[in-house]
Amino acid sequence: MAMTTTSTQVNPVNAVLRTPPAAPAAAVAYFSASLAFHADVSDVAAALADARATGGDPGFVVIDSRSTASWDQGHVPGAVHLPTALIAEQAEQLLDKDVPVVTYCWGPGCNGATRAALALAQLGFQVKEMLGGFEYWVREGFGYETWEGAEQKAADPLTAPVDSDDCGC
Repeated sequence: MAMTTTSTQVNPVNAVLRTPPAAPAAAVAYFSASLAFHADVSDVAAALADARATGGDPGFVVIDSRSTASWDQGHVPGAVHLPTALIAEQAEQLLDKDVPVVTYCWGPGCNGATRAALALAQLGFQVKEMLGGFEYWVREGFGYETWEGAEQKAADPLTAPVDSDDCGC
């Protein structure tokens, strides 16, 4: 009599499962750590909007780590302009070490916010990186400031919901 067994072996031809998923406890540790290091553009925008609406404080400061030309082209309203190259000499005069910092740069193809976050952490600041950077801030339809004044573009339907303020994430 032939026995039927269920194989738990990973399919080596399937690129997704060639390396098996992490054990649940390892996944919890990894994803928890990721959230401690990263903030989503929509979450940052919502926290800043709530603070503006209530006259409160979001509990963090946003740092634009790009060049002056980039800052002038567009930046998150209320952000502090602190280019990465100037962090070592200016951060302690501009920022309070008791207030968490959220860094951003151009977008997912740029690691400037990561370098800025590292420089700030090395100085003793609590820091997160805003995933998506300025690119996704604009693509998700949030207002921004330029040297000419306030601007806003329609949300890109590939990055933000069209008929809702909440993506459900």
